[in-house]
Amino acid sequence: MSFELTREFLSNLKDMIAVSDDKSVAELVSHLHPADIADIFDELSIEEAKYLYHDLEGETRADLLIELDDDTREKFLNALSGKEIAKQFIEDMDSDDAADVIGELTEERQEEVLQHIEDVEHAGEIVDLLAYDEDSAGGLMAKELIKVKESWNIPTCIREMRKQAVDVDEVFFIYVVDDDDVLKGILSLKKLLLAGNTARIADLYKKDIISVRTDTKDEEVANIMEKYDLVAIPVVDSIGRLMGRITIDDVVDVMREEAEKDYQMASGIVEDVEPSDNVVLLTRARIPWLLIGLFGGIMAAIILGGYENELGLYPEMVFFIPLIAAMGGNVGVQSSAIIVQGLAANTIGIESTGRKLFKELSVATINGTILSSLMLAYNLIMKEPLALTATVSISLFAVIIFASLFGTFIPLILNRYKIDPALATGPFITTMNDIVGLAIYLMMGRLLYTLI
Repeated sequence: MSFELTREFLSNLKDMIAVSDDKSVAELVSHLHPADIADIFDELSIEEAKYLYHDLEGETRADLLIELDDDTREKFLNALSGKEIAKQFIEDMDSDDAADVIGELTEERQEEVLQHIEDVEHAGEIVDLLAYDEDSAGGLMAKELIKVKESWNIPTCIREMRKQAVDVDEVFFIYVVDDDDVLKGILSLKKLLLAGNTARIADLYKKDIISVRTDTKDEEVANIMEKYDLVAIPVVDSIGRLMGRITIDDVVDVMREEAEKDYQMASGIVEDVEPSDNVVLLTRARIPWLLIGLFGGIMAAIILGGYENELGLYPEMVFFIPLIAAMGGNVGVQSSAIIVQGLAANTIGIESTGRKLFKELSVATINGTILSSLMLAYNLIMKEPLALTATVSISLFAVIIFASLFGTFIPLILNRYKIDPALATGPFITTMNDIVGLAIYLMMGRLLYTLI
């Protein structure tokens, strides 16, 4: 059953902490998942949080630290000494999680924490991981894994696996390497159990294996694991030596963070922000696209000013300006969203840009024909002037065609130049389509009102 944090629960916990009732506090939270305890931490003061964490077991403490959101973890770690962080958290963590936590500290604090880790091998693994970019496979991977040498026999293999399993929480795969630690393949646990004592690993393992290099981007790692339905993937260096493994929980974090970033970018937010961030940071993240929107509004006003005489003579044109702008923005966002989604999921295919534009043109032509025909019928039924009827229908068709092509072309171009295509959605597309759609509508009106 999932845990629900209520005011009553929180009030009881705070009262227990206030009177230092260790036993009651431990009983209250002992059955909770670290993610649930992390939710509780968000509602406690630093002193209350420190008290609660002292009542937790070592492994739970380590898991809890990973579950905390960035701001809460930063405040909590700042209230602890380097020795406390090392002894009560880092020593119980997997190397990848430990590197993530230590990487958020200042260089001075990093050195302080690392010096207090008694397990030199564990500290060395953390230092190795800190050297990789955080958005690379090297930055994602954990050093803890089970590997065997292809030259071993079954008794040797089992004996060595038992030693390694002490440091591994979950065994997804058994990796096979040669004497130089070059990855050769994976060993099936079933084959290992069924093999005789005289069999050698070289005769049992599967040689075809999917791996990534330490410098592979985290998004690419996520795409590979999703495509091949992998729960773990080995990481190798430039000469094929096994360096670590990435598990599905790390990739899910990457997917979530990327989705959050793309959603914020599509909404016109240029920085990774949280609702709990301060006013200055939230303002700084929002203001750039708002300024661009303001500039777009000024451009639209200038365009309207250029057609002031026509609008004075034919004021009925004004009533359809919102329709033209809204349809252009909606169509453009639809087109760009489909392309951005395909690029993010790596399902866009190998079609050329020309073929993608032609496909979108075909869709836009069908949609434009349907929608402009409906507007034509509406205006005829409402007995609007013929010039207005033609202007609205033809302009709507043209705006839909332009918005579809523009919404397709821009993400593809940004992606080609290694710029996040999510930038093309949201405010950018709607602002540009508002300006261009308005210009098309007014130019068409000037032409058709003159001819009809």
